[in-house]
Amino acid sequence: MGDTPDLIRLLLLGVVALITIVAAGAFSKKLGVAAPLILIVLGFGFSFIPGAPVEVPHEIILIGLLPPILYSAAINVPVVDFRRNLTSISALSVALVIVTAVATGFILFLLFPKLSLAAGIAIGAVISPTDAVAATALGKKLGLPPRLVTILEGESLVNDATALVLLRSAVAATAGTFAFWDIAGDFAFAVIVAIAIGLAVGFVTVWVRSKLKDSVLDTAISFAVPFIAFLPTEFVHASGVLAVVVAGLYSGHNGAKRFSAQARISERLNWRTVQFVLENGVFLLMGVQISALINDTHKFDLSADTAVYIGFGMTLLVLVIRFAFLVPLVFLLRRQDARNERQTRRWGVLLSRMRRRIDAVPELAGSERVQRRRARIEKSHARRKADVNQLKDEGLGWRGGVVLGWSGMRGVVTLAAAQSLPEGTPYRAQLVLIAFTVAVTTLLVQGGTLPWLIRLTGIQGTDKTADRRELASLLDELGEAGLAVLDNPDFELPGGEKVDEAVIERVRNDTLLAAESAWERADHGAGEDGLSHSPQRQYRALRREVLQAEREALLEAKSEGTYPSRILNRAQALIDLEETRLEQMDNPGGG
Repeated sequence: MGDTPDLIRLLLLGVVALITIVAAGAFSKKLGVAAPLILIVLGFGFSFIPGAPVEVPHEIILIGLLPPILYSAAINVPVVDFRRNLTSISALSVALVIVTAVATGFILFLLFPKLSLAAGIAIGAVISPTDAVAATALGKKLGLPPRLVTILEGESLVNDATALVLLRSAVAATAGTFAFWDIAGDFAFAVIVAIAIGLAVGFVTVWVRSKLKDSVLDTAISFAVPFIAFLPTEFVHASGVLAVVVAGLYSGHNGAKRFSAQARISERLNWRTVQFVLENGVFLLMGVQISALINDTHKFDLSADTAVYIGFGMTLLVLVIRFAFLVPLVFLLRRQDARNERQTRRWGVLLSRMRRRIDAVPELAGSERVQRRRARIEKSHARRKADVNQLKDEGLGWRGGVVLGWSGMRGVVTLAAAQSLPEGTPYRAQLVLIAFTVAVTTLLVQGGTLPWLIRLTGIQGTDKTADRRELASLLDELGEAGLAVLDNPDFELPGGEKVDEAVIERVRNDTLLAAESAWERADHGAGEDGLSHSPQRQYRALRREVLQAEREALLEAKSEGTYPSRILNRAQALIDLEETRLEQMDNPGGG
């Protein structure tokens, strides 16, 4: 029982931390400041409360927190958007990390006489990866173009793997056991094996989860997926974080066709909660540990003030390197987009010629093999054309390049990786404080001024009016596919029975309802007076009044206890589902 007071203290600190995280999340929306920025400041204040600072081993963050954080982000990244921006994501998450690590490592090697070049590159790898939590949170709220948000999310997902593999190789090189080709081979092995294991874990877990009919069991399995991918990959000395990202991308992409609707809703809600608590908890922890780091540096020759000043210099250096890297990258991406557009037009001309030649020869036109091959080529061209059109509509100009450069904040990985430096590393306490200074400065300065920069550049996000019309058009297409089933005169239910005409008409009206609501928003605009008097809006308002009366009757039935609890809960779930459906119809574009 001797450990009971310590356990109670930890539980109390955990409750206080959770309340603080929720409060910061609530107030951040009103203040227009990302929650991580508020939490760092609050954490720094908490660090001066006696008994509040808690030393958390870096392994807990790297092994216990980082995998679920990355997985929760990966399952929500559209694979199509990730693929379209693979060139820019790869350049920023691999090439830029390596360039930044080597450049900053060399400067640190010159500044610290007892520090080896390999050790300098190790700390350079620590401060190289970006954390896009604050950037994407602000970006989505302020309406950044989707392409910029995708690049930021993709970069922060993949560059953690690059930085951690580079850190491991650099630490090994400090003992003189690694040459350049060893590091290159280790990096290639880590990436290839991680991708293979991530895909295998994603495939197996998606298959298993698709067989479960209970959304609670399905979500419970999903909580284990990041660790199933991470642990064996790390065991074979590959990149566990990359395996987690790959498994998350695979699971998110295949969930639409393999999981039930209820399972997807449950997973999305639960993982959003997990992501919110873990991400913001790490930022709170970052602020709490600052004072302890400053105190540690007083035990050595180099003062804390000097280490912080060097950290400010490193912050400026990584910012300069990022912008210097982005200038040619944006130029090359624009040239690549133009080249892909020209190639797609040429392919379209060749495809038209192919169609005419096939249609002109009866033997070819009637051949199933030729038609299958033709369909594959046309599908590939349609996808390529869609990629070109999307990238053209969301072109990455100088405004986007400026915002992308200023969004390179550091965070979770820098916090944990800095503390993983070997104990025997010269100036270890100062190097850790330098890394923390870089992370905190980038989050507070760049994150705090990002909204101002977005307004200053005048960068335009998505056109909500155009989005509403596109959604309405898509719902029309979906509705046509669904109504084709009802228009089939020979249609029968799976049991073989014919369907009554009145039932068919009822289903037809329900099918058209979502599209009609979407077109009302597209034609009238959200929040306009005319929209409030539309038939569909009146229908939803009246339906809500009916549901409210049903809910009050349900609460009365609960208080009387006239029905079994399981029956009351099922009725509650049905009312909740209907209210959710009406809310989605009121706000189909999410904006």
